[in-house]
Parts: sequence; structure tokens; C-alpha cells
Amino acid sequence: MTSDTSTTHRSSRTGETWTIAQVAEAFDVTHRTVRHYEDLGLISPERRGTQRVYHRRDRTRLGLILRGKRLGFPLEEIRTIIDLFDAPRGRRTQLEYVLDQIDERRTDLEQRLRDVQDAIAELGEFERRCRDDLGRLDHV
Repeated sequence: MTSDTSTTHRSSRTGETWTIAQVAEAFDVTHRTVRHYEDLGLISPERRGTQRVYHRRDRTRLGLILRGKRLGFPLEEIRTIIDLFDAPRGRRTQLEYVLDQIDERRTDLEQRLRDVQDAIAELGEFERRCRDDLGRLDHV
């Protein structure tokens, strides 16, 4: 049986491959995270017995998944985006869709930023009033 921590494999037919340990380390995630995305069907490594064998496509998809998560996209949106890459129009369709999603995400984040800025301003005003009241109490 081959260990998940074995070195990179090379095959003239399939190109460079990686183990789950290598993929997890390269993306600074746990094996469990990689398996979770596999369970969701977002990545689909080749199986050689009990070992998962990851190809460049799996690494590319994992990179897109993690980038999408960092940007706050839900997994279903990420699935749509990466699946578009495989569509007949491929990259163009994917990029057009992603640009629409970026616009929506940016609008949402800008609104959240305004909400946070408003909350900070309200806290500042409340703090000022409390300090004024405290100051008046000290002079009584």
C-alpha cells in the first residue's frame, strides 16, 4: 500500500501528480478540508487503490475554491464559477459570470462597510455623551 505522504509521481500519460498531503501543504489546508471539497464534488482526484492522486486540474480547482471562500462566495457560487471553466465557451463564460458575481459581492461588502462605519460613528457619539455625563458628575 502506498502512503499519502509519498513523493510526487510522474507519468508521461498524466503529467505531474500530487498526494493529498502535498496538496494540503501547498494550499495550507488540512487533509479534511481537501476531502470535504472532494465529498462536495468540487474536486475529483483520481483513485489508485486507496490513494488519492491529484492532477493539475484538481489543484487549479482547489485554488479557485479557496480564493472564492476568501472573497466570501458561498460554495454553490464557487461550484458554478469553476464548472463554467469546463463549459464549451469556457473561460469567457466563466469570466463574465465572475465579473457579475464580483459586482454583487463588492456592492454587498461596500454596504457592510458603510454599516460598520455608521456603527463606529454611533459608538463614538455615545462615548462622547457618556464622557460628558461623567464629567458633569465629577463636577457636582
